[in-house]
Amino acid sequence: MRLKITHNTVYRYDAPVGFVVQSLRTTPSVFEGQKVIDWKVTIDGAEPGPGFRDGAGDWVQAWTIRGPVTEVPVRIEGEVETTDLAGVLRGHREMVHPMVYLQSTEATEADDALRALAAQPAPDLAPLDLAHALSALVADAIAYRPGVTHLNTTAAEALALGEGVCQDHAHALIALARERGLPARYVSGYLYADADGAPHEAAHAWAEIHVGGLGWVGFDAANRTCPDDRYVRTGSGLDARDAAPIRGVRASTGMGAEELDVTVAVEAVGP
Repeated sequence: MRLKITHNTVYRYDAPVGFVVQSLRTTPSVFEGQKVIDWKVTIDGAEPGPGFRDGAGDWVQAWTIRGPVTEVPVRIEGEVETTDLAGVLRGHREMVHPMVYLQSTEATEADDALRALAAQPAPDLAPLDLAHALSALVADAIAYRPGVTHLNTTAAEALALGEGVCQDHAHALIALARERGLPARYVSGYLYADADGAPHEAAHAWAEIHVGGLGWVGFDAANRTCPDDRYVRTGSGLDARDAAPIRGVRASTGMGAEELDVTVAVEAVGP
């Protein structure tokens, strides 16, 4: 499938900011399941800095904006050709050992409820079957409902609430997988989810679990599926904060407030 992505982010400050440095992890990953046809990042008034491919195989690009500015618009647009690999991240080159992804974070720390949920599948399940079972448990335990959680909601809090969004499903599944000894990580990207071809708000997140013999396999518990040709993968990390598409620092004379507006559209432009 050929997908067109338009991703606009605008940072607004209530006081002029003298200096902004941003680190973007927004370039589609390089693996057999997707091919970049065209990709462009534009930040008004910004100078591109060094870019590099990190140990996880993701492209990281630095940008510098010299102020004073009260607004920083970031526009990302391009086209990607995708292939359904049943969730398997085939041909993705990285140097970080999978065992690194057994470590928990504040967002993915397992509490008693998460540990009890992780213990439900039989202990003798094959790793791939176990991963599927854990994903189904998360989908059953956390109903998809926007607006009830926030950026800092933990997996334990989302499970207790029983509701959340894709970030919460991913964090919970990562917690369960790690509890059962399976390396797991958070993935950010895009999802085309409108069958009639109309643009769709589609920034998305899911989990990847490392399965012996297959490598990394994606699981989208929010949609009860593995990533297929509707998905575009851009970055990964231990949790949502680690895999954030845009991270940055700013220098200003005061502690003014920051507002963030984000719009994302994904549309199919070819088979």
